[in-house]
Amino acid sequence: MSEIKTVSVAVVGATGYSGAELLRLILMHPGMELVCVTSRQAEGTLLTDNFPRFRGAKKFEGLRFVTPEIDTIAASGAECAFLALPHGVASQFAGPLLEKGLRVIDLSADFRLNDTETYAEYYGDGHPAPELLGEGIYGLPEIKAGPIRDARLVASPGCYPTSVIVPLVPLLRRGLLSLVGISVASMSGTSGAGKSLKTDYLFCEVNESIRAYGAPKHRHVGEIEQELTEAAGQAVRISFVPHLMPVTAGICTTIFADLKEGVSREQIAEAFAQDYGASPFVRILGEGVFPDTKNVTRTNFLDLGWVVDPRLNRLILMSTEDNLGKGASSQAVQSFNLMFDFPEETGLLNY
Repeated sequence: MSEIKTVSVAVVGATGYSGAELLRLILMHPGMELVCVTSRQAEGTLLTDNFPRFRGAKKFEGLRFVTPEIDTIAASGAECAFLALPHGVASQFAGPLLEKGLRVIDLSADFRLNDTETYAEYYGDGHPAPELLGEGIYGLPEIKAGPIRDARLVASPGCYPTSVIVPLVPLLRRGLLSLVGISVASMSGTSGAGKSLKTDYLFCEVNESIRAYGAPKHRHVGEIEQELTEAAGQAVRISFVPHLMPVTAGICTTIFADLKEGVSREQIAEAFAQDYGASPFVRILGEGVFPDTKNVTRTNFLDLGWVVDPRLNRLILMSTEDNLGKGASSQAVQSFNLMFDFPEETGLLNY
């Protein structure tokens, strides 16, 4: 049996929830060698002391956290850097690392939007590296596999946007939906808020409770509308309301959209079959099947179902995914596989 090639990788900002999930995926990936892991707080300490679950993993043996500095990361020999950093911080690393010859997969929002005005509208500041906006490829493999393969800089999508864009794009491409009145309600596990110590995310505040937040203009609306507009070929505006639910991980999204007159159930099913029938990670459950977060957590799968309300001629789409997986780290690894010519599912077919 021929040997599997190995690509050296760095994880910049590895102590957050997405960074920790990246480490787990790298450990399972036969073609990745972790050569650099950064954290200002954990500098000098062993990776396995910070993440006891990885004790005994030969792949991580002796690896210590280093300060996140460009020269240090480049000197490690990494060919690809995953940036698991907050928005506004990742862009400080992306450009210099590209100049050092690394390819970059950014899990933040810094390069998801195509123009500086939209970025400022949703993130409140001017973009810190506008010269790179034209180079960043929106890293949704089911939609943009070709550009991702050739990219130097991949902007991995947000968790909510993935759960909305994947169900809607095939239908918008084919003109099956009215562009007026598309509404989305999503629920996410609390890990989506990161590790920040805020009262709203304490156990006693979220346990046995569900609440909406971020309406009417959540930050992810910008990238959702950008990608839906590209698919439809004309401007798409949506109403989006996220909710926090008392679980660690998982996203459950429900989308309401009016069908154009004469659109049949068969056309809906055919659109999904044509676009995702060969996809290793979009599982088409079909009409009348309701996806469940328990079936996608700790995986890279997105489960997709739908129903039609004939009284209103309205389509109700439903999707589930893991916000730390398909919504973040495992999706980034899926893009890595495309970029470095691995089979797309390498290291990701965990059930």
